[in-house]
Amino acid sequence: MDGVELQILWSNLIGIVSEQARALQRIAFSPIVREAGDLANGLFDEQARMVAQAVTGTPGHINSLAAAARNLLDNCDADSLQPGDVLITNDPWMSAGHFFDITILSPIFRGERIIGYAGSTIHHSDIGGYGIGSGARDIHEEGLWIPTMKLYEAGKPNETLFQIIRRNVRTPDALMGDLGAQVSSGIIASDRLNALCDRYGLDDISELSQEIITRSETATRDAIRKLPGGTYHGASRFDVPGGQVIDLKTAVTVDAEKGEIVIDFEGSSPPSSMGINVVPAYTHAYATFAVRSSLNPDLPNNAGSLAPIRLKLPDECVVNAKYPSPVNARHVVGMYVPFPILKALAQVIPDRVVAEGSGAVWTIQISGKDRAGVPFTSSMFNYSGGMGARATKPGISAVCYPTGVSAVPVEVLEATYPIAFTCKELEHGTGGAGKYPGGDGQRIGYHMRTGRTWLLNTIPSRLVSGPEGLLGGGDGAAGVFQINGEAIADTRKREMQPDDEVFMITPGGGGYGAV
Repeated sequence: MDGVELQILWSNLIGIVSEQARALQRIAFSPIVREAGDLANGLFDEQARMVAQAVTGTPGHINSLAAAARNLLDNCDADSLQPGDVLITNDPWMSAGHFFDITILSPIFRGERIIGYAGSTIHHSDIGGYGIGSGARDIHEEGLWIPTMKLYEAGKPNETLFQIIRRNVRTPDALMGDLGAQVSSGIIASDRLNALCDRYGLDDISELSQEIITRSETATRDAIRKLPGGTYHGASRFDVPGGQVIDLKTAVTVDAEKGEIVIDFEGSSPPSSMGINVVPAYTHAYATFAVRSSLNPDLPNNAGSLAPIRLKLPDECVVNAKYPSPVNARHVVGMYVPFPILKALAQVIPDRVVAEGSGAVWTIQISGKDRAGVPFTSSMFNYSGGMGARATKPGISAVCYPTGVSAVPVEVLEATYPIAFTCKELEHGTGGAGKYPGGDGQRIGYHMRTGRTWLLNTIPSRLVSGPEGLLGGGDGAAGVFQINGEAIADTRKREMQPDDEVFMITPGGGGYGAV
């Protein structure tokens, strides 16, 4: 395909999928989607291969969505799909790893033929069950499990499924509003893709998608071939709620001849009894993100550029969750997956990696009744620590690396829920020393304005030891979590008293290079 023509069509595809994401955020009810951008949007060809992703979204959602489209179609009668059908699932092993992330896939028809699919995954405010914390003992305590089903059939809602969902969640209006936003964004993608075909005289996008995917895969393999072949090892150790210590170990094998990278997690911690286990799709999502962002981050993120990166996962491993392991807080471990990979890659491309950062975002969920007795349950809101330093720049303070999700402004939270913040500011000096210092964490304090008891779900990590520096850089500071001034290690869901105050300091990032 002519390079100029390809660039024009590619720009159109990016415009379509980015408009799809903007529409989803504008329509969404929940702050976690509308303000924080905890979402993914992808455009797929007729073979369910991801061709393009929106410019916003999290790696954990986007790269999991890349696999989810094929999984959904393999678990339904794809030949029976008709205009107006919308598929849905929140199966952790088919999509993004826990019940809160619901994936929607809409076939895009041109006449009577499917020419592609519009997909989205977002974190929903509630899915029943335990909530966002890690205290459930198996997956069936964690909430409502939606198998692959049709949310809409020929444009008509599946009323039975809608009733089941509404009766199983604490905030049905928010969840239904967010589902509606996902469906609407798919309609927009369908309209825009058909308009593109009309504009350029295309019957479908099969030739275009094949060209994009082939070029992306070739460019990724070429980037891998420039690395010295061999196997490089990395390891990361961190504590999670309850004081449990997790080890993630990787052997990154570069096959320079084939242009492939294989990442083996042999030696990593076994499955946990807590809900922090990670399904393979989510592990793959953050592992591929670490490699892709180090090799050639300007390449499109699609089925082609992801293909040369493969994983080997031990059967009994915290990053290879098996049914019925609890997984609701899978991000607590999953967001640490890039760090041992980056440590291995630092041995061959030290100028293109970052030091360890604070890792998983600290998630908070509050619920109870306000002063008028009206029940409320928040979607989770996140606070990050410092990012690890880079080879030529300091780490960024209070940035959610590697997830990229934004923090919901305190003004929005205070306007939406009966919560009052006493502080939210950078905690200077928490980043590790080095030629380039790590980013600083932040301090956050809050209490509730309900005058009643309330429930707190929160999942801090790195309360014992901070992120490691890289190549002689100093370690970042560990985090602090207190209730009424007392350090708390067991952060499972707890009943809080009306006047209780929560105080947190998130970890600082590791430094890069000796001073």
